[in-house]
Amino acid sequence: MKTFLRSFAVLTVLGLLAASPLQAQKPGTGAPDFDLPVAGSSSTVKLKDLVSANKAVVVVFVATRCPYSNGYNTRLKDMAKDYAAKGVAFVGINSNKTEPASEVAEHAKKNEWPFPVVKDEGNKVADAYGAKRTPEVFVVEPRGNVIYHGRIDESYDEPEQVTQPDLKRTLDAILAGKSVPKAETKAFGCTIKRVQP
Repeated sequence: MKTFLRSFAVLTVLGLLAASPLQAQKPGTGAPDFDLPVAGSSSTVKLKDLVSANKAVVVVFVATRCPYSNGYNTRLKDMAKDYAAKGVAFVGINSNKTEPASEVAEHAKKNEWPFPVVKDEGNKVADAYGAKRTPEVFVVEPRGNVIYHGRIDESYDEPEQVTQPDLKRTLDAILAGKSVPKAETKAFGCTIKRVQP
């Protein structure tokens, strides 16, 4: 048993070391552009088009099978609806190699998301952003810079218990012309299932 635990610990450390070069895009830096196909559709979404037409763009990495990501399905739907009229666009990105585009499209339809969900084959965009988890959020302002990175809030399974609505506070501050109260928080959730290099 001790040998197993030692081996597990070594493998865990090696895994963390291997993953360490992947650094998340920091607030204040330019958001990597992307042009990705909408899951289950022939249309595409270009970040630069969303940025030029809105006061802010919420880029959220999502999954179909992750309980953490799914815990936010209704909140994402409601927030996207509420903020659309205020000039904020949402776009979901699925980078999981284990979740095909057809499944991603069905998931978005089932949850009545009013925003496009694009498929990031080969997790190239996730790599560019340094996104590691689902859900994980990057808010981009009109100049194309990341202004917030992190979680939606602190409770994926009990929305009525939320006391730190970080994403909402960020968007409200942007719309009010104020500084973002906290530019970075710790995202939590399932790891993005990447292809091997």
